[in-house]
Amino acid sequence: MILVQMTVQSYLALSFYKLILTLIDREFYEFSFKDILPSIKMTLNFVFIAILYGILIAFFLFINLLVERNFGVSLICQIIELVIIMYLLLRSIFCVCFIVDDDSKPFESLKQSFEITKDNFFKTVGIFVIILLIIIILLIPVILIIDIFGLDRPEYGIIFKLAFYVWFLLSFPFVQVIIMVAYRKLVYSHLDVDDDVTEVV
Repeated sequence: MILVQMTVQSYLALSFYKLILTLIDREFYEFSFKDILPSIKMTLNFVFIAILYGILIAFFLFINLLVERNFGVSLICQIIELVIIMYLLLRSIFCVCFIVDDDSKPFESLKQSFEITKDNFFKTVGIFVIILLIIIILLIPVILIIDIFGLDRPEYGIIFKLAFYVWFLLSFPFVQVIIMVAYRKLVYSHLDVDDDVTEVV
């Protein structure tokens, strides 16, 4: 069931990615419905990368557990693990874009993402900071509403979930558009091509 859910969510996310890229690339917005539908291959590639990261996080949790049992202190280990994971996430932030744009395979898309962020690491960090700020800004009103009306109590479970989904629906498009525009800008910059459309966006 988890794999099915991941596949469906990945397909929907990739559809949104393809829509944004299509709108960016097609100046007069002339495209058919099939242009924004990802293939099953793309979806499975995305799911494969998500599973890889899941395995990596599980491995770090296992190492952290071993360190905690043997040495009793795991704070340093946790910080190191967090830094490694954040670094890998930053360097691979555009892998999904390459899957959608170039129909790249999982490891190929990761390699492409690492290459495009190699000389643009601080720009990528800047993008990540902007994304975090947007998430926080959109999350603050939801937290205030939940706190003021006490919606975190068990009897308001459905409303609490609804508030979370509203926050997700608001933040997801903003975050993905920023990632896609930054991706297209970096790709054109890497190819030394003028990118008037993305600059306007």
